[in-house]
Amino acid sequence: MIWIPGGNFIMGSNRFYREERPARAAAVDGFWIDRRPVTNAEFRRFVLATGYLTLSERAPDPAVYPDADPSLLAPGSLVFMKPDGPVDLRDYRAWWAYVPGANWLHPEGPECNVDDRWDHPVVHVAFDDVVAYAAWAGKAIPTEAEWEFAARGGLQDATYAWGEEFAPDGRAMANTWQGRFPWENLAEDGYEGTSPVGAFPANGYGLYDMIGNVWEWTASVYALPRPAAEKQSCCQPKESVDHSASRVVKGGSHLCAPNYCLRYRPSARQSQPLDTSTTHIGFRCVVR
Repeated sequence: MIWIPGGNFIMGSNRFYREERPARAAAVDGFWIDRRPVTNAEFRRFVLATGYLTLSERAPDPAVYPDADPSLLAPGSLVFMKPDGPVDLRDYRAWWAYVPGANWLHPEGPECNVDDRWDHPVVHVAFDDVVAYAAWAGKAIPTEAEWEFAARGGLQDATYAWGEEFAPDGRAMANTWQGRFPWENLAEDGYEGTSPVGAFPANGYGLYDMIGNVWEWTASVYALPRPAAEKQSCCQPKESVDHSASRVVKGGSHLCAPNYCLRYRPSARQSQPLDTSTTHIGFRCVVR
């Protein structure tokens, strides 16, 4: 873990999406934070030690989903499916699908595994799953303010965790989407899906993958700083009417593209329902 000294900073941004506004003064106390996102290998140690079953490994309760197709009431999770060509960007169903058998050990479904991805961030973890891991590890989930302060790496109000230029001197600084989302991924950064943790440069605090690769859960209940309609993004496959049942996720992912979801920035934020896991959301822990 890395020690993050507390301090004052400008949280949010007035330059991008409405849910980030207004930019405002904030402060956090000092805390320790994981240098990298929790990996498949680390999550496996937790599962072997406790016998824990993630939400995506449990059958959904029919009473909670009374209108669901019975064939989908099987253990599974949301998986990104790249279309063959351009689609209507207003309909996330063109690239998201609930896949029975998809879980942290089988990210794209039962026919795949993580044998070559033990050093990648664990995905398909719902909020209760990350809380359970953190409790087992003697840690906690960061608040949105803690996460954003750490992601900024000591820079005040910079667009990215490393400064203002997205790719300084042509160097990829994070795992994001290059090309036209959701059907054309040029993989110019070397990865089309998740990447090994630490594959890209650390920020000013020595933290890896705070931007891109996978979104990360925070403990903060999602709320808009002001009552404004939020644009549906590539990274929000399911709308939650009850925001008290959602938490803030931060950092963007390998699915974020400038033509639709320019959210690979410290100030970017998204709501995520507690009962939903996906192929592009992971987490890291803190100790206060």
